[in-house]
Amino acid sequence: MGFFAKLKEKFSKKDKTIETYDSGLKESRKAFTNRINKLAKKYSKINEEFFEELEEILVSSDCGISYTYKIIGELTDKVKKEKISNSEEITEILFDTILEDYVSTSPNEENNEIKFYEDRPTLILVVGVNGVGKTTTIAKLANRYIKAGKKTLLIAADTFRAGAKEQLTYWSEKVNADIVSSNKEGSDPSSVIYDGLERAKKEKYDLIIIDTAGRLQNKANLMAELAKMNKVITKEGFILDETLLVLDATTGQNGIAQARAFKDLLSISGIILTKMDGTSKGGIILAINSELKIPVKFIGLGEKMEDLELFSIEKYIHGLIENE
Repeated sequence: MGFFAKLKEKFSKKDKTIETYDSGLKESRKAFTNRINKLAKKYSKINEEFFEELEEILVSSDCGISYTYKIIGELTDKVKKEKISNSEEITEILFDTILEDYVSTSPNEENNEIKFYEDRPTLILVVGVNGVGKTTTIAKLANRYIKAGKKTLLIAADTFRAGAKEQLTYWSEKVNADIVSSNKEGSDPSSVIYDGLERAKKEKYDLIIIDTAGRLQNKANLMAELAKMNKVITKEGFILDETLLVLDATTGQNGIAQARAFKDLLSISGIILTKMDGTSKGGIILAINSELKIPVKFIGLGEKMEDLELFSIEKYIHGLIENE
């Protein structure tokens, strides 16, 4: 049984998650897999020109230069070792190689799920520049766990962006999450976090999500601000479980540059990639994993609150080859 057949058999009983992946990756499937299939039909035999065009497809799909060279190298070795000359076999071998490479660099994909504890709340800090969909992503994250029965508190520590508090308040009401915010625009974010954690102590929450200002222009100020936040969290007796970076998939390599900048400032435990349904360049996930060594934990595959999914490399590949 071939790679595609095995993958389809594994997910033959369609669930909502698979349907969301398949639907959300439609644009990437058109631009990525369909182009590879056309390439395979263009060349009856695998040759140097074939690999050059395949390289171009991977790079233009935002897989990144270094990742592309790595995958092409591994693919070339497989083709030589297994003495494959028929280009129509290459699509399955390529995606099999992508899966193997991802699993080898991110073996603990089951750890993507947020962990909860009986004796204390789970605390998540969410960071990311303005415009990436950070606020709506927080709402989707809260919605996911509220529906799982977790009592959730949002802390609006983005006190600098005009309308940030109002936007988060709007979404908190939509998903039935509690919220702590400041009445004064530009107030100290750490003081808002302090107020939120004080409330959390009294009301026994399962999950606390802290929104932060999306600024990278002044790294020194941001670093000092984050250090102060961490100090408040520790002093109040809480443990920061996750620091999640929100990136917009449609920004491509610019998103990776943002991730590098944030990685230099703080310890990122995972990435939430938004707007995957709006990009034709689905290779960004592969570039992030290869270049940054930070796991993609969630991906946004649509506008509905339920369209934030735990990332699965197998479901991702299934979404890219769904029509095969």
